[in-house]
Parts: sequence; structure tokens; C-alpha cells
Amino acid sequence: MNAELTALEEKIEQVLTLVRQLRAENDVLKNQLATADHERLNLRAAMDTARDRLAGLVEQLPEEA
Repeated sequence: MNAELTALEEKIEQVLTLVRQLRAENDVLKNQLATADHERLNLRAAMDTARDRLAGLVEQLPEEA
């Protein structure tokens, strides 16, 4: 009985260790996702700006006869 409790205790410790590792990994992934999302928004804003500038330049081109 004592050996069974010891084995169970070891398994519980292994599960707790895994849970801690997964939580840490989850935190890292959340930060990476937030960074990627921020970068995506910045790139979208840059693309919008470039599109507007390009549209303005196209409007300045002389009309073909």
C-alpha cells in the first residue's frame, strides 16, 4: 500500500510539473501571438498608407488622349 501511495505521489508530481511547463509555454505563446498581432496591425496600416499614396500618384498622371 505504501509503495502504491509513493507511486501515485510521483505521478502527481509529474503531472504538476507538466502543468507548470504547459502554463509557461502558453504564456510564451500568448506573448508571441500578441506581438504578431501588433505587427500585423502595423503592416496593415503601412499598406493602407502606401495604397493611398499610390492612388494619389495615379491621379496625378496625365490623362491619355
